[in-house]
Amino acid sequence: MGEGEKKTGIKLDPELLDLLTNFEEMELEDVEIELGDLELWFQPGAVVAAPGVLAPPKVKPTTILEAPFTLPIDTYPGQIAEVKLGATKGEGGTRGKSIIVGGEKSPAFYTFETPMPHPPVISFDVFDSKIPLAKAVKMHVKDVLEDPAAWAKLSVDKFGADMITLHLVSIDPLNPKPSTPKEAAKTVENVLQAVDVPLIIGGCGDPHKDLEVFEKVTEVAEGERLLISTVTLDMDIERTAKAIKEHGHVALAFTPMDLNQARQLNRRLFEFLPKEQIVMDTTTAALGYGLDYAFTLMERARLAGLMGDPELQQPMSSGTTNAWAAREAWQKMDPEWGPRELRGPIWETVTALTLLLAGVDLFMMMHPAAVKTLKDVIKELTGKRGRGEAGKIANWIATKI
Repeated sequence: MGEGEKKTGIKLDPELLDLLTNFEEMELEDVEIELGDLELWFQPGAVVAAPGVLAPPKVKPTTILEAPFTLPIDTYPGQIAEVKLGATKGEGGTRGKSIIVGGEKSPAFYTFETPMPHPPVISFDVFDSKIPLAKAVKMHVKDVLEDPAAWAKLSVDKFGADMITLHLVSIDPLNPKPSTPKEAAKTVENVLQAVDVPLIIGGCGDPHKDLEVFEKVTEVAEGERLLISTVTLDMDIERTAKAIKEHGHVALAFTPMDLNQARQLNRRLFEFLPKEQIVMDTTTAALGYGLDYAFTLMERARLAGLMGDPELQQPMSSGTTNAWAAREAWQKMDPEWGPRELRGPIWETVTALTLLLAGVDLFMMMHPAAVKTLKDVIKELTGKRGRGEAGKIANWIATKI
């Protein structure tokens, strides 16, 4: 490489190099430069490192930060009607006590808004003839299956029933020898004499036979303020309602999971009965997919009533025993499902607890353990049992089954 190529790699005239040594800058015009590969080097500027910052030492918190909290208290334009079930001697009946359901001014257990006027009530199911029952239930009532009066007495004396639901299934026209209205009324009289708690009288589901039986039963039990279960849209509503009103009873308005039908039935009944003689039932489905429908419908009905819908301001009843219709409650299954002696009561308990939070006022149930569990939960939620001990609760949560 020549002298003019030592640093630049470009061959320059010696005279030009002499001129360049006297100038720091030089502008060239009409110059052509032929290059091969061109490489450019850029020296990055030096970055001054920031002075090191020490992280503050971690301090373990010793207290919970306090923050203001205001309860979201609302008021509602509507109120659920109060309905009395059963009549004492002073009220024209023979019951040892009467029970009031309904009266809520807030959603279920919103006790921070308004106190709960009346705790939910549980009624034990009794049948007037021997029927197939799951083993887990049958073992508790096997000695009284064919005697409804003894069955009712056992439910009150041993299991602490608040009410009795007497299902007159023997009147079903599909039976080989269905009971007559007079025979059904005699059964009701026997149960009334055996126990002094309020009664619910259930039919067989045939609208014509039920109506005939209800007319006779309401007459025989005049003044006892029975809950007649059920009045449906496919019955002669005027005739049924007049019998209930004339003899001083209460109607259970039953509709199949349809709020529009529930409104329609209540509207029809209002033509003959005051609100204080109507309880509504929008159907309880077995635990599972159907329970979601049941809960949603009952919750919507309760909230609509509180928000002022006059056709949905009735106390709600639940046929919680329907939980046993789920095959998982009684059927033999793989071992991982657990013993069916426990599955059935748990099925019924979970159904009841779910609908309790929807606002149900009256539960019709069957298994003693499920009833006891629901009663205990109601006492806790209504403050009737008193404050629990935190240690016991923690131990219960950590318990392995």
